Amino acid sequence: MTFAVGVDAGGTSTRAALVDAAGVVLGTGRGDGANPNAHAPEVAAGRIADAITAALGGRDPGGVRACVVGMAGVSKLSDPAIAAVFDAAWARIGLTGVVRTVADAEVAYASATAAPDGTVLVAGTGSIAGRIRKRRLAGTAGGYGWLLGDEGSAFWLGREAVRSTLEALGRGSSLDGLPSAVLAEALGPSGVDVRTDAERLAASRALITNANAEAPVRLARFAPLVSAAHDAGEPAAGEIVARGAGLLVANALAAREPGESTPVVLVGSVLTGTSPVGALVRRGLTGLEVLTSSDGVLGAAWLAAVDAFGEGAPRPALLGK
Repeated sequence: MTFAVGVDAGGTSTRAALVDAAGVVLGTGRGDGANPNAHAPEVAAGRIADAITAALGGRDPGGVRACVVGMAGVSKLSDPAIAAVFDAAWARIGLTGVVRTVADAEVAYASATAAPDGTVLVAGTGSIAGRIRKRRLAGTAGGYGWLLGDEGSAFWLGREAVRSTLEALGRGSSLDGLPSAVLAEALGPSGVDVRTDAERLAASRALITNANAEAPVRLARFAPLVSAAHDAGEPAAGEIVARGAGLLVANALAAREPGESTPVVLVGSVLTGTSPVGALVRRGLTGLEVLTSSDGVLGAAWLAAVDAFGEGAPRPALLGK
């Protein structure tokens, strides 16, 4: 009996699924995050290998005809030394020569549609738009990381929330709503007790110090505060949401050819149905077929099945997470 294995390896969790030629899910495995930009390569590779082993469940790894690993931070494998670490992990579990690593955006796209060409727009902690051709990532717009881009992402929304709060402090504006929520999240309840000019200056300095004391992506923790303030009708939050959605739509369209009618697949927490940014992005893409990624590991398993069994391979359906 022969199999295919799909893996969705993100920054916080890793999932693997073993399928047969009929699309039946025979086993699953999971583990902690395996983004080699966020974890040591040996750790990331080991977590993916362990998830695959769990999905095999004692079956002979020699029966695996193809394995597709969708990985956040896959560009890290362009370093030969790091690629060698992952190759060693595949060899350790008996999968030499059958593993194909791809960007996580590719498996997210494949989880939503069988169409070979289209666009994937990702907005979670970071953001990127990708042009998909023949189910491969053929080009990108955005996705330059927190220092150079990540427009519209949770990081970007959180950063704008902090900047908006600093502006309110500096200009003597009201701190009701989003500024108070940001100060409370960053500095605790006492951080909201700001009345005098001296206290505003002290709060501003403390907020800047707090933001710079942590990894930049930690600014994403302020993103839900923007959504809540937007839903409460706060103008400053509404402006942040509108700008973020506009930037995401612009990147999605930049990844497409003029007049292209292929699907757009939305991926990530910022683009969910309950997100105000997601709602505006969908409105900005009116006239296009807009889909939502369902399950990255499902997409990875199907891509592996296509590699192993051909274009007629049925799409697997996963039960549970």
